[in-house]
Amino acid sequence: FSRRTGVSQRSLRYYEEQDLLRPARRPSGYREYEEADVVTVRGIRMLLAAGLNTAVIAELLPCMVDEGRILEPACSSMLPDLRRERARIDEAAAALLAARDRLDALIGLTAESGVTDEEACAVAAGRARGRDQPVAGGPR
Repeated sequence: FSRRTGVSQRSLRYYEEQDLLRPARRPSGYREYEEADVVTVRGIRMLLAAGLNTAVIAELLPCMVDEGRILEPACSSMLPDLRRERARIDEAAAALLAARDRLDALIGLTAESGVTDEEACAVAAGRARGRDQPVAGGPR
């Protein structure tokens, strides 16, 4: 089943622990998956890739139906959850963009300063540590 779905056995067990997947059990204790489970796993993977966590996915899965190869939404009651998750992702994306902008500014300032002297960098590092001397290995 792991090969058919492209999902590791560990992930399959995790999905089961999270109550996302409910395979039947043989008397020997081995899991027995059905064709519908393949579609469910694909749906779980799609929702995880969309940034949803397993708790939200557990709420949404009952509202999804098998339309061939993938699960599709079947009820509009999912919309508030999906919109909330989209807003959360928007906030995270904005925070990442702001961090990238700050890093770009730092890169620009560093490039503009033209500081290439290793000793000057060592002195600056020493000042950052509260000393007016370079770090170990430099002149004292």
